[in-house]
Amino acid sequence: MRFFPWRAAVAAVLCAPLLALAQQQPSDYAREKRWADEVVPSLVVGEPVWLEAPRTKKFLGIYAEAKNPKGAVILAHGLGVNPDYGVIGELRTRLFDMGYTTLSIQMPVLAAEAPAARYPVLFWEADARFAAALTYLRRKKYGRMVLLSHSMGSRMANHYIAAHPQVPLSGWISLSISSGEFAAMKRVKFPVYDIYAEKDLDPVLAGVEKRAAAIKRIRGSSQSMVFGTDHFFAKKEKELASLIRLLLEGEAK
Repeated sequence: MRFFPWRAAVAAVLCAPLLALAQQQPSDYAREKRWADEVVPSLVVGEPVWLEAPRTKKFLGIYAEAKNPKGAVILAHGLGVNPDYGVIGELRTRLFDMGYTTLSIQMPVLAAEAPAARYPVLFWEADARFAAALTYLRRKKYGRMVLLSHSMGSRMANHYIAAHPQVPLSGWISLSISSGEFAAMKRVKFPVYDIYAEKDLDPVLAGVEKRAAAIKRIRGSSQSMVFGTDHFFAKKEKELASLIRLLLEGEAK
């Protein structure tokens, strides 16, 4: 594991260039609120926490603190959903049961009819939310933190990491990055794990070789395919969680 001066790294995301980008379109906060109103009362594992990032409204995080935790995992969901939905909702509870503290955060969203091609206008806000999640966990004295993201959440995570390669992460697990490509990984020092599905989206499958080449030089990194499932890892959540556990435990050695 590698550790970096976290205060400087997190502060970097709050700098003037990022604040200037805040003039771009923000998240659909009304849509976020509707989801929070639905999700929070039905939580079985974890509790709601409201995180703050610059130039944005408070956003929902679902925090589940494990007893004697092995580490902490920040989870970022895919296009236009909430932090307790689909594969990310499944993984946050499975990883908690495995002994990891989890913080699943609401990523910025556009209106329901907005296409994926418009989502890059939200990447500045996603950057700020990742920084806020890291700050929250560091204040709770977590030294080992891993980012786990899916689909559009992986595109957002890639944007954040590419701009701030010295963020205090012990690893990034990317599930089916929807663009199919990794960008600007040259200065990243922590392991990057690329996971995709046998029946994934065409862009994800088309980019397999390029992603493998992008992470080849990063020590400890690897690429894995989950057989017999699709972009959402349907009916293979248990196997996916076991694979992630192996990666996390291997990274800890």
